[in-house]
Amino acid sequence: MNKPMSAPALAGLLGRWAAGRGPLYRLLAARLRALVEEGLLAPDTRLPPDRALAASLAVGRGTVVAAYDLLRDEGRLVRRQGSGTRVAPAALPERPAAAGAAEGPFFLSMLERPPGALVLTCAAPDAPPPELRAAFGRAAAALAGLADDIGYHPAGHPSLRAALARRFTERGLPTGPEQILVTNGAQQALALLVRCFVAAGDTVLAEAPTYPGALGVFGDAAARVTTVPVGPEGVDAAECVRAMAERRPALTYLVPSFQNPTGTVLPPLQRRRIVRAAAEHGLLLVEDETLAELGFAGEVPPPMAGHPGGDRVVTVGSLSKVVWGGLRVGWIRAPRPVVDRLARTKALADLGGDVTGQLAAHHLLGSPDWAVLRDRRRAELAARHGRLRAELARRLPDWTATRAEGGQTVWVRLPRGDAASFAQVALRRGVALLPGGVLAPGGAGDDRLRVPFLAPEETLVRAVELLAAAWGEYTGARSGAAPVSAMVV
Repeated sequence: MNKPMSAPALAGLLGRWAAGRGPLYRLLAARLRALVEEGLLAPDTRLPPDRALAASLAVGRGTVVAAYDLLRDEGRLVRRQGSGTRVAPAALPERPAAAGAAEGPFFLSMLERPPGALVLTCAAPDAPPPELRAAFGRAAAALAGLADDIGYHPAGHPSLRAALARRFTERGLPTGPEQILVTNGAQQALALLVRCFVAAGDTVLAEAPTYPGALGVFGDAAARVTTVPVGPEGVDAAECVRAMAERRPALTYLVPSFQNPTGTVLPPLQRRRIVRAAAEHGLLLVEDETLAELGFAGEVPPPMAGHPGGDRVVTVGSLSKVVWGGLRVGWIRAPRPVVDRLARTKALADLGGDVTGQLAAHHLLGSPDWAVLRDRRRAELAARHGRLRAELARRLPDWTATRAEGGQTVWVRLPRGDAASFAQVALRRGVALLPGGVLAPGGAGDDRLRVPFLAPEETLVRAVELLAAAWGEYTGARSGAAPVSAMVV
């Protein structure tokens, strides 16, 4: 059995565990659960006694006892009279997402970019397009005509809300400006929805794999994530409907159009089935349309909110993938009572987003430049997707790379080994990757990698060359062969 961990040492690992909403014991349990799942608390590690940890955390002993007991009931801890509390020797097959959103590799890749490496962790355009620069020029000119406007618009600038409402109406979903909330990107949209509708300990239903930024938000709220697998045609609709009926999640999060990371598209009948289930059970369904404009064939699937029962659907979108991540303009489309509630919450955080950026987005969406930009992005992505898969097939023929119908990433399966450990070797070779476990909690992504194809084709060729070298080193070390010397970048 491992040496006991001291209370101060565990308190240091726990960090800001009490940030969030809900009972303290659930917040503590969520953070302890994350430490176990991240491997920071290894199997058989002996944890501090109840009173000692309570003293270090400045909480009552009952908080620690309740947290320990909850994790014992889940099978993550073992508690015996006279021998104390220790981490269980094996994890359960179904695990919630880890808490501590900004500690994972997805967020660290943005906060601490690896120097000199090809960064294939965050999938977004790497430069503002000329159409955006022109839109900002028109927005700057429009500022001269503003009067009686102090610039605080918590729900978004009226012109942009109206423009977004018109776009939904044109797609067959009648929408008024009062049903639109402009956000600081889709990430803030998800954070607002979770803050308003998910409490610590609540169940959230999501795909596996899915967008890691969403899992980070769910974990930060101390939610319990239940996952549904994604297949060749998107999420398993039958399993999703069953989980909605049995688990009654506080929120169900789906990316049905050019799914992140698989690039699949959920068929219309399956969308209708899921929307109907949400309506029947009175559940909140969140559709993330951030990638909906990026289909290689040029089609934009209709919003799920347009199906019968769609008043239980909240639609999230953003310009970050079509235009540029630095344009922090996203939105939520929802019934007016939901928008009003979210707007009040958002006002507490920022009083409203950047007006100049919103005016630029309004001008861009209303001009012919939008179609030019979008179509160029689609064509570039389609060509780069084909080149990446061809290079992977040539240099790494035993890897399996799914064919995407759109979006920005492919979901790659390794024939053997562990994606997280391989990613460390790849980083030493000069390529930063997201291992699949970051996108698929519970072990479903342990043999997978998410590989974006946004970079120019020559960069993708170089990336695959480095990955092939890393794979040779990794498999050679695992087979006992002399490893190739690591190239530190």
